[in-house]
Parts: sequence; C-alpha cells; structure tokens
Amino acid sequence: YQLVPVSQLAGLSRDDVMPVVAGQQQAAIRADIGLFAILATLGAALRWTFFFAIALGIARAVLMTTLALLDRKSTAPKEADSFNPTVSVIIPAYNEEVVIVASISRILASDYPGLQVIVADDGSRDRTSELVATHFAGDPRVTLLTLSNGGKASALNRALLHANGEIIIALDADTQFQPDTISKLVRWFVNPKIGAVAGNARVGNRENLVTRWQAIEYVTAQNVERRALDALGAITVVPGAVGAWRRQALDEVGGYPEDTLAEDQDLTIAIQRRGWRVAYDVEAIALTEAPSTFQALSKQRFRWSFGTLQCLWKHRAVLRKGRPRGLAWFGMPQAWLFQILFAAISPLIDLALLISIIGTTVRVHQHGWAQTQSDVLRMGIYWVAFVSIDLLAGWVAYRLEPTRQRFPAGLMLAQRLVYRQLMYTVVIRSIAAALRGGMVGWGKLERTGTVGVGNG
Repeated sequence: YQLVPVSQLAGLSRDDVMPVVAGQQQAAIRADIGLFAILATLGAALRWTFFFAIALGIARAVLMTTLALLDRKSTAPKEADSFNPTVSVIIPAYNEEVVIVASISRILASDYPGLQVIVADDGSRDRTSELVATHFAGDPRVTLLTLSNGGKASALNRALLHANGEIIIALDADTQFQPDTISKLVRWFVNPKIGAVAGNARVGNRENLVTRWQAIEYVTAQNVERRALDALGAITVVPGAVGAWRRQALDEVGGYPEDTLAEDQDLTIAIQRRGWRVAYDVEAIALTEAPSTFQALSKQRFRWSFGTLQCLWKHRAVLRKGRPRGLAWFGMPQAWLFQILFAAISPLIDLALLISIIGTTVRVHQHGWAQTQSDVLRMGIYWVAFVSIDLLAGWVAYRLEPTRQRFPAGLMLAQRLVYRQLMYTVVIRSIAAALRGGMVGWGKLERTGTVGVGNG
C-alpha cells in the first residue's frame, strides 16, 4: 500500500490546504491569541489573589486571637491609695447640645477625686455653651471655654493651656464613662514609663442593624486587635472616645497634632517614638454613640481611613529606622497590610469567586459536572474555612470581654457578608483622596443622644 495525502486525492496543493496567513488575518489571529492569553493570566491572577488573601486572613485571625488570649494574662496594676495624680478631663465640643450635659454629668459622677473638667466649645452654632453655663455654672470643677472654630485638635490644644492635671483624659462629647473608668485608666500611670492608656470603647446606641453591626466590630475587631497589639507593645491608636495621656508625654510632642484627621492615632505613634509605652485596659469601659445610618457611617469611616493613611505616611520613618520595635515590626506593617492594602484588594477577592462560580455554571451546563474542571470547589472550601475561623475568633472575643455578652453568630455572619462591602468603598475612596491631597476638620456626626448606660 502507498500512503497518498488527502490533498492530492482532492486535487489540492499544500498551499491550498494550508494557506499562508498574512496581513490583516495574521494580525487578527495574533490579537485573538493575545487576548485569550491576557484573560487567562488575569483569571489566574484573580484566583491566586483569592487564595493568598484568604490564607492571609485566616493567619491573621488565628494570630490576633492567640495574642489576645496571651494578653488576657497580663494584669493591670492594683490601685494604690497613695497614687492619686491630678486629672484634667477635656471634652472638645462642636454643636453638642443634645449630649453635652449628660456627658459632663457622667464625668462628675466618677469615683475619682478632684477632677478638673474643661469643656472646649469650638465655635458651636447651637446652645452647647449656654447649656454648660446653665447647668454647671456653680460647679468649680467645670471650666467652659468658648472658642473660635479651629478644629478638634486645635480645641484640645487650647484646652491644654488651662489644664492643671498630671494626667489628661480627652473624650468625645457623645461618650459616657462608667463611674470607675477614670480610676481604671489612671492606675496604669504608677509605672513612670507609661505615656498613654487606651480604654474599652463600646457602642452605646444599639438601636438598629447598622449600630448592632458596629457593636460587633468594636468587640471582635477593634478591641481584640488592641489586646493583640498590647501583647506586642505595638498599639497604634488610643481611641478618642476613651483614653488617658501623661501630660509630660503630651508636652514632649507638642500636644495634639493638627495636621491629620486622626489626631488620636497620630499622637499615639508620636509619643511611642519618644520612648513612652502605651497600655490597654479592657476594664476601662466607655459607651460611645455610633452612626445610625450607612451614610453617616461611611462619612465617619472615611475620616478614620483617610486619617490612618495620613498617620502611616507621616510616621513612615518608623519602618525605615526599625524603632520603636513594636510599631516597626508589627503595629504599622499590619496596619498597612490589613487596614489599607487588604481592604483595597478585597473587591478583587469577591470578583474572583464570582467569576469562578459563573464560569463553572456555564461549563457544567455545556459539558456536565464530570467533564468540568474548576477551582470553585477549592475556593468555596477556603472561604468556608475562613468564615468558620472568623466566627470562632469572634466567639473568643466576646468571651474575653469583662462583662459577659451573648455572642450574635448569625448577625456577625451577615455583617461579614454585607458590612465589609461598605468598608471596601471607604478605603478605596480614602486612598484616592490621599493621592489628590486632603483636608483637616471636625467631620463630626450629628448626635442623637441615644447612648444608654444599659447598653454596656
């Protein structure tokens, strides 16, 4: 037998069967190949981004929870009768007529003796100063400063000029302290190396889904993170809602910084760069009013995120110099990685999972499940593992709180699925705003006066 090419049997030449591709046809074919290569590369990049981010999220949840458990064993110094430093409490206020009287009254009801309370009214256009003057005119412990508007940090600095305390406590006007909150904060300063102490901020107006989700976040994210960072000497924020500062430390750094939106974070990092230590007291509880609408929440978190970016950039020398070690090796890198970068790429993680689900659905419909190869099952397993560990970490966080609270597992799961989408957009907006240049101002929320003591 002799093998004869089919082209010869058909009377066709080799060029007829395999024509040379040139010109526009060749360009179109190369464009098709290039496009499919790009799409395949993007798809692979999205999948690997998903797996990397999920693995990183799981590792962080495990690490933070473990560190928080270790920090639980650290004991606060016992209150000593002989240690009673003078304390000045500063309440910066801007249009706070709804909450200002209640806030001052709660401070005056504290069990700490000899407090000086300074209300710094930063040019309010409502009855804030009038109400303070009316209700506390006869109380020598209360000083009212009616100032021209200059921003929160400016109001705090102007109040510092009138403060005579060795310890300075600044709180937002919507915050309500427990009777022993100040005593709990002050006891740490018996250690001469302590420059500031962060307290345990909780949502006090759990009145709807938005505020309940924030209440979960305060317990499972902010307070656990603060515990974990405390174990490493790497606390990055003493919250404006509940924190105490050694006056000497404040003076060394020139008072409250006025060039960033997150003056509390800026100040926390600044005093540590001067050698002061920062502690965390989970028992020093304060109830704060959280935004009750998504619009108000977005506004608040934009301010926080933008301020964090400003602070991380302002203090970038910490990373270059490698000190203070806690901030350089853990505090600031984890802030860059998880508060900024991780949040910025999180939409890509969701997009990768969505594309995989859609692609798998199409292929199963066309070829059947047995003939379909896809990462969707593996991605689903990773995602379920992440959510499960996240819920377990949340349960531990609630168990670590000094007062027992019911763990809202279902609400937390819903929060993780919906709430974080808003946080993505906020971080991305703040990054864009930072690249354009920023602004500094109060950016405060409208108060409702719905913080309830029983919500603690």
